[in-house]
Amino acid sequence: MRKMQERLALWQRPAQRGFSLVEVLIALIIISVGMLGIAGLYVQSMQAGRTSMFRHHAVTLAGDVADRIRANPGGGAAYIGQGGDNNCVAEGVTCNEAAMAAHDIFLWRQQAADTLPNGTVTVARDGGPVPPVYTITVAWTEPGENLAYTIVIPVMDF
Repeated sequence: MRKMQERLALWQRPAQRGFSLVEVLIALIIISVGMLGIAGLYVQSMQAGRTSMFRHHAVTLAGDVADRIRANPGGGAAYIGQGGDNNCVAEGVTCNEAAMAAHDIFLWRQQAADTLPNGTVTVARDGGPVPPVYTITVAWTEPGENLAYTIVIPVMDF
């Protein structure tokens, strides 16, 4: 009987130790899918960060436009005209309200072009209500869409 058991033991497979190739391949596939998911999340976060930065620049620029209009209320309708580099901020240069408004427009357009992709700033003035209302729009483009930030401010003209 003992000899028979010894013969059967020789024909039986020894117990398997370690991992088989199939198990290793399945583990690699699962890890690869997980890594692809992490890479996709990373790309999404980078895009969201870029969009957030552009929105911040647009809000800051619109606030600067509003502050400059409030600081020069006599500029009035000149803020919807064409801008120009009048060098109004240089020492010893005196500009009237319209020239300062043109210089402000020049600076806004330059800042929009420097900080936003295809950035533009437009100002519209509605003189009907008292005080007049200015609509400031900062626009830019991102892949696949055009974005804009708009604020409306009342400014008493003098």
